[in-house]
Amino acid sequence: MTVGVLVGVFLLFTLLGWGIDAYTDYLWFDEVNFTGVFTGVLVTRLLLFLAIGLAMAVVIAANLYLAYRLRPLLRPHSAEQATLERYRMIIQPRLGTWITVISVVIGFFAGLSAQSRWKDWMLFQNSQPFGVKDPQFNVDVGFYVFDYPLWRYLLGVGFTTVVLSVLGALAVHYIFGGVRLQGVGDRMTAAARAHLTTLVAFFVLLKAVAYILDRRALLLEQHVSPGLYGAGYTDVNALLPAKEILAYISIVVAIAIIVFSNAVMRNLVWPGVSLALLAISAVAIGGIYPLAVQNFQVQPSLADKEAPYIARSIEATRAAFGLSDTEIRPYAASTTVPPATLASDTSAQNVRLIDPQLVSEAYTQQQQVRGFYDFGPKLDVDRYTLADKQAQDYVVGVREINDNALTTQQQNWLNRHTVFTHGYGMVAAPANEVVCGGLPYFVSGFLGDDQQPGCASASEEIKVDQPRVYFGEQSTEYAIVGQTDANKKTEFDRPQPNNNNAEERYTYEGTGGVPIGSFFRRLVFAIKNTESNFLLSDAVNNDSRLMYVRDPRSRVEKVAPFLTIDGDPYPAVVDGRIKWILDGYTTAATYPYAQRINLQEETTDELTNRGTVALARDNINYMRNSVKATVDAYDGTVTLYEFDDQDPVLKAWNQAFGGKLITPKAQTPAALAAHFRYPADMFKVQRNLLARFHVTAANEYFSGQDFWQVPNVPDDPDSGVKQPPFYLNVKLPGQDDTRFQLTSAVTPNNRDNLAALISGSYVDNKPRLEVLELPDQTAIQGPVQVHQRMTNNATVRSELTLLSNSNQSQVLFGNLISLPVGDGMLYVEPVYVKSGQQDAVPLLQKVLMSYGDGGTYVVLANNLKDGLDKLVAQGKSNQPATNNPPDTGTQPPPTDNGGQQPALTGQLATAATALDKAIADVKSAQQSGDFAKYGTALQALDTAMTNFQNAQKAAGVATPTTGPSVPPSTNPSVNPSAPAPTPSG
Repeated sequence: MTVGVLVGVFLLFTLLGWGIDAYTDYLWFDEVNFTGVFTGVLVTRLLLFLAIGLAMAVVIAANLYLAYRLRPLLRPHSAEQATLERYRMIIQPRLGTWITVISVVIGFFAGLSAQSRWKDWMLFQNSQPFGVKDPQFNVDVGFYVFDYPLWRYLLGVGFTTVVLSVLGALAVHYIFGGVRLQGVGDRMTAAARAHLTTLVAFFVLLKAVAYILDRRALLLEQHVSPGLYGAGYTDVNALLPAKEILAYISIVVAIAIIVFSNAVMRNLVWPGVSLALLAISAVAIGGIYPLAVQNFQVQPSLADKEAPYIARSIEATRAAFGLSDTEIRPYAASTTVPPATLASDTSAQNVRLIDPQLVSEAYTQQQQVRGFYDFGPKLDVDRYTLADKQAQDYVVGVREINDNALTTQQQNWLNRHTVFTHGYGMVAAPANEVVCGGLPYFVSGFLGDDQQPGCASASEEIKVDQPRVYFGEQSTEYAIVGQTDANKKTEFDRPQPNNNNAEERYTYEGTGGVPIGSFFRRLVFAIKNTESNFLLSDAVNNDSRLMYVRDPRSRVEKVAPFLTIDGDPYPAVVDGRIKWILDGYTTAATYPYAQRINLQEETTDELTNRGTVALARDNINYMRNSVKATVDAYDGTVTLYEFDDQDPVLKAWNQAFGGKLITPKAQTPAALAAHFRYPADMFKVQRNLLARFHVTAANEYFSGQDFWQVPNVPDDPDSGVKQPPFYLNVKLPGQDDTRFQLTSAVTPNNRDNLAALISGSYVDNKPRLEVLELPDQTAIQGPVQVHQRMTNNATVRSELTLLSNSNQSQVLFGNLISLPVGDGMLYVEPVYVKSGQQDAVPLLQKVLMSYGDGGTYVVLANNLKDGLDKLVAQGKSNQPATNNPPDTGTQPPPTDNGGQQPALTGQLATAATALDKAIADVKSAQQSGDFAKYGTALQALDTAMTNFQNAQKAAGVATPTTGPSVPPSTNPSVNPSAPAPTPSG
């Protein structure tokens, strides 16, 4: 009785939990107007659960009952039968109950397995033609993508059902005397023999079907040398015919088992012989013969034998991952001297300096206002065309509330869920402009009108009509919004302009969230969240709305569970509203002959888990960026826009959900399409595959001598972490105009020099991949080599040493960008300095640049324009930066002044005095908290340091230590990261 009560209570709470989860999920889908997804998936899962579970339960129950009905009425007396009589007395009175329980349990677990296959079933039901046929069987690829996975699963279900039926029937026959181990006469009755051999025959027939499917599976497995997928020479010429022969043998064996065991010989000798022959045939025909072909025919001339199949794999891989239309152009990079036009080149001027993963701290410190606001570990890059300006890159971030940054007092339930409910504004800064000692120049997202002159624009340049952010990447907890009394606004909104100590309050006025005004809904959510305040708190009233699943990526994944979502959502201002834009991929794992990859491995790089989410460890061999999704930051509206209107997988999913799930591509708003960018994860996959599959000739692919690789991060190559691609708004050689594109440098396999530059962009809203391929044995250096050569340059090294001279400062290198300009290569790497003081942020202090081979012409400039001008000057004078000071053949005369530096005179004394004054001005600016004054002082200090070094050279002083004594921890010329002034208030 007690056990029954406990089981009942357990089932009650389990079913209650499932019911509440299903109900709250339905309310969420109803909020976003995607109830068709909820009902479609739920109904499909239920039907599969019932169909497969019921089918398996019925088959097993029928075989168990049939075994009982075929029991012998008279059983010979033996000790064995006497022992079994006790079990018969227990089972027989409640035989129906035992059969029902066993069948239901097996059917339940079979149904659980089946319901997880809802994607396979829906694709099977809504399959679409690819219009491409496999090269071996001439079957449309749609069979492999849509039909094959389900047939393979159903075959597995059939095997499991037959095996369980055989075991169950054998057990019943043994218990009731149909099968005996002792006693006189036959060990098995004719009825038991007929029953069991028929089941075995069914198993063998299923094996024949498996051999047929195995023939198709050869096109999906790794067989082709070297390391490619699909059927190779041995598979086509040995395994395919072998499996066909084995299929016919299996059919003959199945017939033989039934006939010989029941009609002719009526024993198990010949059926056993038949099964043994099938096993021997499988080993000989399916194993030994293909192995002999591989070793004696293929291996001696592997390249020639596998060439046609290597060509198949190359073609299929390029088609499956959208590489077929990649445009490869040669780029000589023959110019090694900076041309006179370099400084005026638009692409060179547009190079992005601000590194999104390094300036997040600066955004947070300068635009935070309250300690709980945060911009996340990595910002995003987008482009905007502002009034009277050309399209330009901007580094953008959304000011969100970081729940972990709330104080202990603010961490109570009321504050976390009803007060601090939303962020405010999108902050943007031009990607190649810095002010005020190395800070970004902010142009939007201001919380007040107290921006420092010169450090930010005077007004909002990117207009946002609704700046509140209720749905964002850091919105990890639910929020309760809405109040009955408009005078009781409880949500923290923003500080009031001109008064940072005052706060505005706000009440949500949108349609986002699930209404929870009724007592029943509050009760449901109280149970779901195990929180009684849903019922007890005055903050929850008749007008309250509950927002949950608030981060954009999870929101889109829930709406479209058949999509793989890119790991880097980004915000954009579209028609005055902040919208999160996400790239959705349709994938498959059964595209014949295509290379199979692991998504997580292919998309992991330096940015993974530093603001970019790692993708799941899915093994796929087909991928399309088929959907652009948006999430409104204010009301959470999710919209799925068709982007690849030729993708059969997306068409199948759209049809599966009634044809209205996806908004047609033609209905995509132009203002939104203007912010679409080539997706990072898709580009990484394509780039990594192009590193090998740019080689389209089978013999060249087999040799592998022209393969590329993605370089490691330049400033830490030993880490093994791959360099990420970069968004740039530039015009590459061969392009008609400036484009916002994703670029990445690649190097030859196991070498560090530059091999090619790969870029992905949109032309007329269609993806385009382009490759600028450098000549073989090029002298142009790759990113790792360039960084090493630039930082090892004597002049640069001394200045970098000055920057990091203080034990409390740290030099950080931003993204090293490789840009083909003027028939040569320009390299740009921003240099940040972060002091050791508390709350210090990385400040962009210098720009490290080189041209040509990466080490001859090198400058460390104050800004991009200054660096380009210096490179041009080096080119004109044909005096590249050297790694060592010139050797004059003489040594300076020794001095004997008791270890003291000689007195400074003339021009050197004047320069030293000016340097001391500049240092004092910087210290004063730091203490005053004036960013504009601080930036001006830093610029004056840099000029004073340059004049002082020139005066040293003119006076014949060998080292800079003869200048004024400057404490390294406070001299910004030595340590520009000496903390930037902290704004008052």
